[in-house]
Amino acid sequence: MPVILVANPKGGVGKSTLSTNIAGFYASRGYSVMLGDTDKQQSARNWLQLRPANVYPIGTWEIDADNIARPPKGVSHVVLDSPAGVHGWRLKELLRMVNKVVVPLQPSMFDILATQQFLQELREEKHVRQHEIEVGVVGMRVDSRTKAAEQLHRFIDQLGLPVLGYLRNTQNYVQLAAHGLTLFDVAPYRVEKDLSEWQTLTDWLLK
Repeated sequence: MPVILVANPKGGVGKSTLSTNIAGFYASRGYSVMLGDTDKQQSARNWLQLRPANVYPIGTWEIDADNIARPPKGVSHVVLDSPAGVHGWRLKELLRMVNKVVVPLQPSMFDILATQQFLQELREEKHVRQHEIEVGVVGMRVDSRTKAAEQLHRFIDQLGLPVLGYLRNTQNYVQLAAHGLTLFDVAPYRVEKDLSEWQTLTDWLLK
């Protein structure tokens, strides 16, 4: 069963946006999906409460912040939204149960520096070194044609991690989230440009 962890120790980088849309992608493919929220702010859980009944279902996984359990039976895919500052034993507990880690990262030097140690910590984890867990980075709120994106790519290349895509800064995510929706819940023509930016990421998620 694929379990995807969305993680970055820095707050405000788009973890919940990425988590909810990954869950929405899997749900749109007909999978039985649960969205687990290990963040005290419970952004993903609150988003699920807004989700309409007539769209692809996504289940809620109740997780005790101090006791991360295995997902319930009958679920085919799990997406975990993690808190800012996740590290140490809590990160190790999460990594014990995941197959892939997606790290959202904004292209500012402050964000890069704040995330650098975390990415290095991930690379040194046993299951990552043994290729049992795949790690990829997604550039958030960035135009892939800019120097900022180029700088971000150079930084990630030095760590030997794949860049899974660049997601632009658009109100589409904000407006859809306000109604409990994702890019994958609306007519494709409405979010055509955004869906094209997700192609590399979705291909990686399905591997």
